[in-house]
Amino acid sequence: MKAQNVLDIFAQINRVPRPSKHEEKMCEWLIQFAQSHHIDYEYLPLCEGATTGNVVMRKPATAGYEGKPGVILQAHMDMVCEKNNDCQHDFMKDPIQTYVEDGWLHAKGTTLGADDGIGMAMMLAVLTSDEVEHPALECLFTTDEETGLTGANCMPSGVLHGKRLINLDNEDDGQICMGCAGGVDTLAHLYYTEEAAPEGYFAAQIGVGGLLGGHSGEDINKGRGNANKFLTRLLFMMNKRFDLRIAAIQGGNLRNAIAREAGATILVPMAEKENMRVIFNMVAAELEAEYKAIEAEMVLTLESCDMPAAVLPKEVSDKLLLALYACPHGVMAMSRDIPGLVQTSTNLASVKMKEDEKGKYIEINTSQRSSVESEKHSLKNMVECALALSGAEVTHGDGYPGWKPNPTSTLLKTVSEAWRCNQGAEPKVVAIHAGLECGLFLEKYPDLDMVAFGPQMSGVHSPAEKIELASIDRTFLWLQTALRML
Repeated sequence: MKAQNVLDIFAQINRVPRPSKHEEKMCEWLIQFAQSHHIDYEYLPLCEGATTGNVVMRKPATAGYEGKPGVILQAHMDMVCEKNNDCQHDFMKDPIQTYVEDGWLHAKGTTLGADDGIGMAMMLAVLTSDEVEHPALECLFTTDEETGLTGANCMPSGVLHGKRLINLDNEDDGQICMGCAGGVDTLAHLYYTEEAAPEGYFAAQIGVGGLLGGHSGEDINKGRGNANKFLTRLLFMMNKRFDLRIAAIQGGNLRNAIAREAGATILVPMAEKENMRVIFNMVAAELEAEYKAIEAEMVLTLESCDMPAAVLPKEVSDKLLLALYACPHGVMAMSRDIPGLVQTSTNLASVKMKEDEKGKYIEINTSQRSSVESEKHSLKNMVECALALSGAEVTHGDGYPGWKPNPTSTLLKTVSEAWRCNQGAEPKVVAIHAGLECGLFLEKYPDLDMVAFGPQMSGVHSPAEKIELASIDRTFLWLQTALRML
C-alpha cells in the first residue's frame, strides 16, 4: 500500500481498548504517541479530574505555507462495540483481531473500529510525515462521538485557531459531505414487580437473528429489518390469540445501530402449545416473504426451555407490547430540497431488562434524526407518546444540532479540485442523514468552513464492518493533495 504507514498506525490503534465513554487508554496512547514523536499536544479533560477527554496535536506549517490560514483535521477516538453472540471478545481489554479478504480489511466477529480509527490513523500519519506539505495543522481527537458526542459538545471555545476543518469520519470513497442531520435520544423506563410464573403453562424461547443491522443513519433507508420490531410482531400476534406471559425480553444494543438480534422467554397455557407454533410459523413466513430480498440470512427460532421462576405482570407485558408495536421505526420523511436524502427517521434501538435502586425495569432506547430541527422535536414527541402507552417514564437526551449544507464553501471547492486532480473525475457532494460532530463545532466556532470525507467502508456499527484497502490509499492521497492546495 502507498498508505502503509496509515494502516500500520491503525493496527496500533486497534490494540488499544476504546469503547465510547471508556477512552482512557486511548487518550494515554495518543499522548504517548505525541511525546514519542515530539509533537506539541494539549489534553482537554471533559471535566475537572476526568481521565477521558479530547486531545489536540499541533504541527507548524511546512516551508512556503507559513502565511496561509491554518487547517483543523478531526476524528473521534471511540468505536462502536458490537460482536456476534458466539464471539468471546472483551472490548474493555482485548485487541481487535483483523484479517484481509478480497481487498478488504475485516474484524473477527466484532466491529472493526475503522469508524473512526482510520481517520485518527490518517491524522497521525500526516503529523509524523516529513513529506506532506501543509499549512499550520491542528489535529483534534474527540471522545464519545458514538453515544453522545460528548467530546464535541464539551469542546471549549478559544482552543482551535484554524478557520477550515476537515472531518475524517465519512464512509464513502470519493464522497464529500457538506452537511448532516441533527439527532436526539428518547429513553423509556418501565418499572415492574415480577410475579411467580403461573402453573399449567409451557415455556419457550423465541429468537430473531441473522439480520444485517447497520448504522441507524446511513443504513436506515435500505429497508433492513429491525429485530425488536420482528420480535414484537411475533409476540403481539400470539398475545391476541391466547394468554401470553413474558419472563424475559432483550433486543438490540446501541442507540445508533439497527437491532440485529432479539429474543424473549415466554409462557403460554399448555393447551395453546400447538397454536403458539402455528402463529409463529405464520408470522415467520410473512417476515421471510416480506424481507427475502434483503435479509437472506434471517433466522427465526422457537424452542422449548426450562420453566422460569417469575414473569412480568400481565398488565405490564400487555402494555409493553402495545407500546413497542406502536413505536415507529425507519424513514419518516425524505428531503424536499435534496433528492434522495433522508430528512427524518427514528430507530427502535434496544429493549433491555435492568435493575436499579428503584427496582427492576425494562429500558427502551430509541434515537431520532432530522435535518429539520422542528421535525426532529415533533418526532421525539411522537415516540414519547407511543412509549408512554406502557406507563413508562420517558425522557429525552440533550440532542445535537444538524450541520446546514453550504454549497458555496471555499473549502468544498478546494477539496473537490483535489479529488479531480488525483482521480480525473468529479467527487460526489452530499449531505448525509448520519450525525457528525460538525454542527456542535459550529456552535463554538461559528466561522468554521467544514467538509468531511473518508475511505470506503461497509457494515459500519455491526460485526460486518469492513474497509477497502485501496480506498485508504486514495483517501490519504486526497488528504495530502488537499492540504497542499489549501
